[in-house]
Amino acid sequence: MRWIKRSLLILLLLVVAAGIGFYLRPVSCFNGLIYLGEDLAGIESRSVEVGGYRVHYLAEGPQNGPVVVLVHGLGSRAEDWRMLAPYLAKAGFRVYIPDLLGFGRSQQPADFSYSVRDQATVVVGLMDALGLKQVELCGWSMGGWIAELIAIEHPERISRLILFDAAGLNVKPAWNTDLFTPTTAAQLAELDALLMPNPPPVPAFIARDILRGAAQHRWVMQRAMAQMLTGHDVTDTQLPQLKMPVLIVWGGLDQITPLALGQTMNRLIPQSQLDVIAGCGHLAPLQCAPAMAPAVVGFAQQ
Repeated sequence: MRWIKRSLLILLLLVVAAGIGFYLRPVSCFNGLIYLGEDLAGIESRSVEVGGYRVHYLAEGPQNGPVVVLVHGLGSRAEDWRMLAPYLAKAGFRVYIPDLLGFGRSQQPADFSYSVRDQATVVVGLMDALGLKQVELCGWSMGGWIAELIAIEHPERISRLILFDAAGLNVKPAWNTDLFTPTTAAQLAELDALLMPNPPPVPAFIARDILRGAAQHRWVMQRAMAQMLTGHDVTDTQLPQLKMPVLIVWGGLDQITPLALGQTMNRLIPQSQLDVIAGCGHLAPLQCAPAMAPAVVGFAQQ
């Protein structure tokens, strides 16, 4: 009985400690669960040196499958493709998902510009380091802009291009860009309302931890946003030069990069096709993956 009581006490203390840890650092707990899920699913988590910097990436799917590279957007990370990537892996593709410099588990160098052009150079460098001669390239939001630049400047490396709610056109945002570096719970709620339709309320202790993390990475976000707002490297005049097949996927309710931008890209790229996901916002690849997966996988398999 004494042994049982001692074991129950230890178990109770562990539960209490876990509860306190979750209350103080819920984001870390969520991340830990995501990383554990990746390990259990057999998703590889690796890093490689590109241009003197450490770049982290995930890889899943059969080793000998045709290659797809997924590029995330501003303030995002490789794990934000976690809902869509499995559809491609199950269809037989080898999927590589880098964390751009400054984001996720990649290095945050103070001497890097965080411009879309320099991030595009990093992605191409990653492809070189992994021996990927030609890939199907997918980009989401800022990652779409990066993917556009790569397809424009290295067309021989890209067999197909898929753009998700992509930036890159010479259009100034109609929303307050300071919201991408929120400092209060109210600003965080405003950002969520821009990113997704009908966002769920965020408990105060989770919002507090999100803001704590945002404060640590604010300088990266601000430097990247400032670079984008200069209007350098916009792709309006170059998109018509693309020759590879292009699929444009858009959330019909996107407020960050409104559907009108996707329609403009569709007109600028004569051989492109536009697939609109009704009822979805800017986070469509994360929140609406089942709705978009058939078109994305079908296009990639053509």
